[in-house]
Amino acid sequence: MELPTNQAAKQALSIFEEFKNFAFKGNVVDLAVGVIIGGAFGKIITSMVDNIIMPVVGVVLPGNTGYENWALTFGEKTIPYGKFLGDVVSFLILAAALFFFIVKFLGWLMKQKLGGPPAPTADQLLLTEIRDLLKQQAH
Repeated sequence: MELPTNQAAKQALSIFEEFKNFAFKGNVVDLAVGVIIGGAFGKIITSMVDNIIMPVVGVVLPGNTGYENWALTFGEKTIPYGKFLGDVVSFLILAAALFFFIVKFLGWLMKQKLGGPPAPTADQLLLTEIRDLLKQQAH
């Protein structure tokens, strides 16, 4: 089935409008900014773990080469578990840094900004009063 030229142009413009509405909504732009900032923050944390924390861990651990060269050898096969342990420690440090930044620091900022819990609504006050009266009648 062939579409008339005018109808094809309208359909193309309609698809373009749908895409424009989707791509430039505030939520999508906010998400894109969050992903970019998250990637940059991830690079900072990765650099901190790789260049500061893991070398300190390598100094503290026994052996003259640190954890990176730890390996098990079975015949001709070598299993470099030291690098795996380093990656696990890196992950745990990254997860802890994200937890403290997102949950604790941003949560603290939100509490400061909001100034405490919101005042109860009229419905909530009425329900609280009913609850208290029912408790008095039960005793």
